Amino acid sequence: MITDTALPIRSLGRTGQEVSLFGLGGEGILRTHGRTREAVAVIHAALDAGVTYFDTAPAYDSSMDYYGAAFRERDLGSGSPRQAFTLAGKTADRSRDGSMRILDDSLKRLGTDYIDIWQLHDLRTRDELDRIFAKDGAIEAMQLARSQGRVRFCGLTGHHDPAILLEAMRRFDFDSVLVALNPADGQRLPFITTVLADATNRGMGVVAMKCSAQGAMLAGGTFSMADCMGYVLSLPGVTNVIVGCKTPAEVAANADFARRFKTLDAPALRALELRAAPQAARYCYFKK
Repeated sequence: MITDTALPIRSLGRTGQEVSLFGLGGEGILRTHGRTREAVAVIHAALDAGVTYFDTAPAYDSSMDYYGAAFRERDLGSGSPRQAFTLAGKTADRSRDGSMRILDDSLKRLGTDYIDIWQLHDLRTRDELDRIFAKDGAIEAMQLARSQGRVRFCGLTGHHDPAILLEAMRRFDFDSVLVALNPADGQRLPFITTVLADATNRGMGVVAMKCSAQGAMLAGGTFSMADCMGYVLSLPGVTNVIVGCKTPAEVAANADFARRFKTLDAPALRALELRAAPQAARYCYFKK
């Protein structure tokens, strides 16, 4: 059983899903092969800490298999109403049939009969969008899967170019977006003033990733994880932030940051942005 350990929660936009401020990302120990014992321990640690948002994707090595193993151990898989947490998956295939095959495989590996949020993974170019929204494109798979009850909500993800996410959001009424946000964002190709602002206006849930640039901002003690999580969680419209973890201790630390989180005021946010500016290229390496 999931423990009653409380983490602060927010509503994920129009989905109405109540999710913890800290969610478990699909990176870290989960993006490996052959390390089931260690990965399952991290997932159990997150469940025990009260985490209620879990992210995965086919691209993340054995991540889905690890989740499936952990869920089976806790009887949280097929047939469960799974009201205690939100499971987010992805498809990187841009076709209808390819995405449906990915969904079939994902459900099997995760050991469940539905995914709460199914997302178009890592959108980067107009050509990709044209394939997705053309006849027999991936958007048809999302709509079909939702009508079948195998997917509850539809989302998109990206960290490359805000213009691409904005165009995708113009073409389809998505429920959520997973987007890269950190204190260096405003220096070039900002997501905060574009994607976050538009998603908020649309009532979408906004999940943040790369809040510490996959640890680059933590090197040398320039920033703490509390700084990075605190900055992103203080941005109006952000629902929560996912972080990949290597150990149960990292899960516990991030959960503690979320429990102690207090919204930062404008001067505090500006101070973090100024501190990040000199290394913005390094902290936003994922942008085009």
